Amino acid sequence: MSLTGTAVALLQVVLTIAAAPFLVGVMRLIRARLEGRVGPPIVQPWRDLRKLLGKDRMVSDNTGWVFSIAPLVLLASATLVAGIVPFLSTKSALDQVGDLFAVVYLLLLGTVFLSLAGLDAGTAFGGMGSSRAMTITAIAEPTVLVAIFALSVSTGSSNLGSIVAATLAHPATAASPESLLAFAALAVVTIAETGRIPVDNPNTHLELTMIHEAMVLEYSGPDLALIELAAHLRLVVFLGLLSNLFVPWGIATTAQPLQLLGAAVAVAVKIVVLAAVIAIVEVFMAKVRLFRVPELLAASFVLAFLAVTASFFLA
Repeated sequence: MSLTGTAVALLQVVLTIAAAPFLVGVMRLIRARLEGRVGPPIVQPWRDLRKLLGKDRMVSDNTGWVFSIAPLVLLASATLVAGIVPFLSTKSALDQVGDLFAVVYLLLLGTVFLSLAGLDAGTAFGGMGSSRAMTITAIAEPTVLVAIFALSVSTGSSNLGSIVAATLAHPATAASPESLLAFAALAVVTIAETGRIPVDNPNTHLELTMIHEAMVLEYSGPDLALIELAAHLRLVVFLGLLSNLFVPWGIATTAQPLQLLGAAVAVAVKIVVLAAVIAIVEVFMAKVRLFRVPELLAASFVLAFLAVTASFFLA
């Protein structure tokens, strides 16, 4: 584990944590302007987090240890993934463990603990949200695994840094059928995993339709701040996977400061563009019925499976 690789991983974590709430603020502002509203300032998510951190922590007597540690596990897993995913450079201290399976199961770990916390509270809405979250996760996580595996077939490695480096060395693979199919599958999963329309509405407070919000109704104060920050981080992580795995241009192949600076600007532009597209689509699209969500995710899994099939036959 080199000193420069450690510095790159830490830099990725710090920049991701600092930028994630701002990205959510940008998306809210875009939606507001398209809907004819002034909208909140871009820094509003940071203000909300600061306000929550200053409040008292309220815990129900019916909850156990799972409810208490779930926010920490959710944030820790998202933070670790932010250090593993090659945002700035393909050279990282976590490069040896930064493979597809580590990322998928770290994301799954946070989802499982949050779902268990929703059940631990013993409320009707918490259990309902956990059940819905597990239904989505049961299809979404395998789709992530299969979609990125389709990219690893040609490189012979499940390491994310190696996949990005291979795409940089052979740019034509970014427009190959397997890459396009995998991108479409991962895009649908990104919408589902981050609770965006048409799968979920991040701004809703109607208990009968919400998924993520139903699991965190019993949280308040610092615990809720950790959950919200983790949700912001997961959004950046999924958009970073979409941008750097399929459009990796701009990412550094060394740990030189100037290259890292250019990579930070490049990935910021790509993530903001993807976030803006999601925000624009949300304005003109309604949330689908809950019973149609598995059908949408099943379609994404089929696309990921077709991507794997194409990667073997067209290799």
